[in-house]
Amino acid sequence: MQADVLNIKGEKTGRTIELPEDIFGVEPNEHAVYLAVKQYLAAQRQGTHKVKTRAEVKGASRKLHRQKGTGGARKGNIRNPLYKGGGTVFGPKPHAYDFKLNRKVKDLAKISALSAKVKENNLMIVEDLHFATPKTKEFAAILDNLKVSDKKAVVVIPEYNDNVYISSRNIPSVLTTMLTDLNTYDLVNADVLVFTESAAKIFTEEDNAVTA
Repeated sequence: MQADVLNIKGEKTGRTIELPEDIFGVEPNEHAVYLAVKQYLAAQRQGTHKVKTRAEVKGASRKLHRQKGTGGARKGNIRNPLYKGGGTVFGPKPHAYDFKLNRKVKDLAKISALSAKVKENNLMIVEDLHFATPKTKEFAAILDNLKVSDKKAVVVIPEYNDNVYISSRNIPSVLTTMLTDLNTYDLVNADVLVFTESAAKIFTEEDNAVTA
């Protein structure tokens, strides 16, 4: 499929890029997207929750009174979970929440998210960004020209560029990322996806660019 290349003023340059149909023109698989997003969010959890058991709380280990003959319930020590300050039974323990997802499913999810952006007309290609020095004001002006300043945008560049990254990092609604770091969650979470021309050309040069 053909996609127009815009300049930083938001105008058509007359150039187009051929985007592969097998990446940008498939029927989105919503379940694969769901699994990929679920895995991403699960991996963000620290899993450091912890409570103390009766073996870990402070308190004497002596038996409170004899087992029989008191007329009351039998008791162990003061660290009994039934007492205030006692240990916790079956409380949370540190553990990881991440889980494995097959590479083919992850690839399908990313392709589905890209295709969904195309179907929703929320994907655009802009000429490569060049900043002599970091300028947030200039980056914001480009977003205004592209009419995406009021939307959550993901700007995809082919390789790390310090000036571009620093120029965009103070804009809360913008995430600038390299193509190799693009993930399904970022795609789904964004309102609009902006590829630089060089980043978009990688798809035509390498069939596996989306899975890099």
